[in-house]
Amino acid sequence: MTSESHEQAPRLERTLGLGSVVAIGVAYTTPLIVLGIFGVVAEASNGTVPTAYLATFIAMVFTAYSYGRMSAVHPISGSAYTYVGREMAPQLGFLAGWLILLDYFFLPMVAWLIAGAYLSSQFPGVPTAVWIIAFVLVTSILNIIGIRVTARVNFLLVAFQLLVLGFFIALSIRSYVQGDTGASLWSPFWNQDTTVAAIAAGAAIGAYAFIGFDAITTLTEETRDPSRTMPRAVLTVILFVGALFVITSYAAQLAHPGAAFDNVDSAALEIATEIGGNLFASFFLTSLIIAQFAAGLAVQATSSRLLYAMGRDGVLPRRILGYIQPRFHTPVFGIALIGIVGLAALFLDVATSTSFINFGAFSAFTLVNLSLIAHFLRHRPQGVGAVLGWIALPLIGAIIDLYLLLALDINAKIIGVVWLVIGVALLAWLTRGFREAPPQLSLDEELALSEER
Repeated sequence: MTSESHEQAPRLERTLGLGSVVAIGVAYTTPLIVLGIFGVVAEASNGTVPTAYLATFIAMVFTAYSYGRMSAVHPISGSAYTYVGREMAPQLGFLAGWLILLDYFFLPMVAWLIAGAYLSSQFPGVPTAVWIIAFVLVTSILNIIGIRVTARVNFLLVAFQLLVLGFFIALSIRSYVQGDTGASLWSPFWNQDTTVAAIAAGAAIGAYAFIGFDAITTLTEETRDPSRTMPRAVLTVILFVGALFVITSYAAQLAHPGAAFDNVDSAALEIATEIGGNLFASFFLTSLIIAQFAAGLAVQATSSRLLYAMGRDGVLPRRILGYIQPRFHTPVFGIALIGIVGLAALFLDVATSTSFINFGAFSAFTLVNLSLIAHFLRHRPQGVGAVLGWIALPLIGAIIDLYLLLALDINAKIIGVVWLVIGVALLAWLTRGFREAPPQLSLDEELALSEER
């Protein structure tokens, strides 16, 4: 983005406090997703879902610490792109932005796929493809005409999801106490089939549920006292959703131990029927579909703004992706492109789609952790506390993120590496063989502005 465009950009008002930022962060993670992908995590972890989430939670705590630390150092609308680019190298920052784009670009597809899988399980006479196409069309049309999803609606949706999870946990515990599920109080965490590799595989998939916590750093320029508020907000979101995911999955595994389901992609609906009957199952299904629809709607809107920013800045074709529809003032081609990509859900399952998205997340998270170490090497802060905060903690986070990255399935690694190679090729083309500085992607600013639209 040029200096002239920065002068023309509207200034954002610092109106958000800690509570508001935390609420938005929880909304980004979509709390009900812990049950939406429960079956695939259970299958990968050999029936130890809470342990898998606990492992992911530990990794995310270290990464959230690094995001918080970087948001204090760079109190502007930030992301992996900004932090890595400023602390390590602009070229690495470009690739970090490209990797995190893998998340935003395909997240709507996964939301539609999960919703379609659950509806297909409830209505087996209707092919999953019908549901997915319907979601793509309705969501794309709504985003093109410029639907606004306000913070208040997000807060209400989060409260509704927490209510549903509360019922699910209570009914699961009641089912365990009153029935003979065969589970012990310890078996959800460790059973005879448990292995470290299985837990890592489950954790690598379960990380999908945490994606979105980092997006609140894009609100830094709208947050009061961001150097103090943002680090606290990021850690608070991770602590809250991490505890929620572990508790919910523990209760679900008490009610339904192991990983045997009629359909792993819609396993939570099977558990909901077991613990609460058809009435609760219908209520649960409706709640999950609403949550996934809202998530797909919001992420498609945000992702299309990212594509617009890259098109406007000449990183992607400007005449297509940098175009704004005159009547609705929306990036119509970006929205349409994400909708077309969403049709890939017709050929994928939940496990594969969540895994390759996590490739982008773990790669970017690793780079953010390493950016703290780069900051230490450049500024040389003194003292044991500095070594702990700028070297030890982020290094642990980077190692865990890298381990979970390597634990992803082979298909996810192939897709992720192909995406990275495309990014390197694009960077080489834009920099004339790496001889010039990379273009300045305005991903962060566009994400923040998209919250106002």
